[in-house]
Amino acid sequence: MASIKNVHIDHPFTDQKPGTSGLRKSTKQFLGDHYLETFIEAILISLNNVEGSTLIVGGDGRYGNDSAIKKIIKICCAHKVGTIIVPQKGLLSTPAASDLIRTYSAIGGIILSASHNPGGRDGDFGVKLNVSNGGPAPETVTEKIYKCTQALTSYQFLDVDIPSLDSEGSFDIYRTKLKVIDGVKRYVSLMEDIFDFDQIGEYVKNDFSIIFDAMNAVTGPYAKEIFVNRLGLSDTSLLNSNPLPDFGHLHPDPNLTYAKELADLLLDQKKYSFGAACDGDGDRNMILGKGCFINPSDSLAVITANTSLVPGYKNGISGVARSMPTSMAVDVVAKELDIPCYETPTGWKFFGNLLDSGKITICGEESFGTGSNHVREKDGLWAVLFWLQILAQKKCSVIDLIRNHWMQFGRNYYTRHDYEAISSEVAYQIYEDLKSRLNELIGSHFASGVIIKADNYSYTDPIDRSISDNQGLRMILDNGSRVILRLSGTGTKGSTLRLYFEKYVKSQNDLFLDPQVALGDLIFGIDKLLNIKNRTKMDVPTVIT
Repeated sequence: MASIKNVHIDHPFTDQKPGTSGLRKSTKQFLGDHYLETFIEAILISLNNVEGSTLIVGGDGRYGNDSAIKKIIKICCAHKVGTIIVPQKGLLSTPAASDLIRTYSAIGGIILSASHNPGGRDGDFGVKLNVSNGGPAPETVTEKIYKCTQALTSYQFLDVDIPSLDSEGSFDIYRTKLKVIDGVKRYVSLMEDIFDFDQIGEYVKNDFSIIFDAMNAVTGPYAKEIFVNRLGLSDTSLLNSNPLPDFGHLHPDPNLTYAKELADLLLDQKKYSFGAACDGDGDRNMILGKGCFINPSDSLAVITANTSLVPGYKNGISGVARSMPTSMAVDVVAKELDIPCYETPTGWKFFGNLLDSGKITICGEESFGTGSNHVREKDGLWAVLFWLQILAQKKCSVIDLIRNHWMQFGRNYYTRHDYEAISSEVAYQIYEDLKSRLNELIGSHFASGVIIKADNYSYTDPIDRSISDNQGLRMILDNGSRVILRLSGTGTKGSTLRLYFEKYVKSQNDLFLDPQVALGDLIFGIDKLLNIKNRTKMDVPTVIT
């Protein structure tokens, strides 16, 4: 007979502070005694009223996913959660999880993923809580979880065998009902409500070749159902579509560095008309055309400019939002459409209040994330389908679409330079160096302009009036150019220094330059100011997008 066990631990874990995307650590750390269990215990305590509630649980399939889900089910049973909904094989993309939370009116969802970080036993693991609106837990909740972990010295679980998660079914476990569902079917149905699959399918089967790279991560099954079963493409349109615990040794981050195989097929070999990729948990996307890479900031602007072409948005959109480091390309479009454009800190949770209040319909970040009010997460496959719908309507190539967009709205040249896994001390010193000099920089010459504003970005939420300080260092020039510096918290080794460069041009003669050339004076200027190459011992950034 099943019984509830109470497990005592010698001392609380002091390093379980969630970041903007939950708690991310090495896989080996999560495999350590009691580490995962105590964090889940803290989540359930912090949620309140979990008894009798509905909870969604799933993950991106990385190493440890299945065993972690079964441990979580046992802990939830001990807390008398009413219903636990798990997708088959425990595979659940982050946007699909957001949809399930909203569909089943769940109290929240526990998503097992380290997003775009590498997987495997020597890789990373993560746990993220999404709340009842489907979006990431706000800081008030994550702080409550962290405070709980600092004092937690025990957790409880139901000592019972958990049935296989491979097939659909419903199981009664103590006072909890476990439902294993087809999570892919529900998500694809949502996409069919938004997009015209018949029109897209007809277009992509007529001299328009596609390749989609799932990076051996969670979107593989979703992509097969959409592209092969619904749109009628062959299996050869899918690359790395089998979810693997170590992602087949790939780094599941859809950018030009880590999705090199895909990039080579489109940019060098020019073998396909359209290419796309999604990351480990399916919320990020990269869009490519034949010989053409679409910057994520431009992608957000193009999507916003063409919402009227997509059935799900035919009645118009209320507004748009972007994260502060994202280029202002979407601002130009919003002004033309006469709709509001909001600027928020980095982190999808900051879009939640704007979406829930109806102030925005579309939102996005420069870090390969775009989404809308259909869920409360960024959604990689949604963005890919959005691009295909636009192309099917306009019957043009990717490069023609983006060039026509620049000719109409002007171009925000933009690039991000990531210095990954550098010494945390060095990263902090560079950051603090600029931070300490912000006031004295105002009025000084920099690159091809004069700095008119230099600050540490602070955000006041227009809905709940909450304030988020220290969101990134900005230098804004009199010609509208921007340089931004941030420290990233999504890695697990050392620190990542992120630099963002932006310059707007309207002249038709200046629209088609290499971004690294167009932004060269800003790139040179910040290195000269902060001595980045010497301090990091890196001649070039790890990743350039």
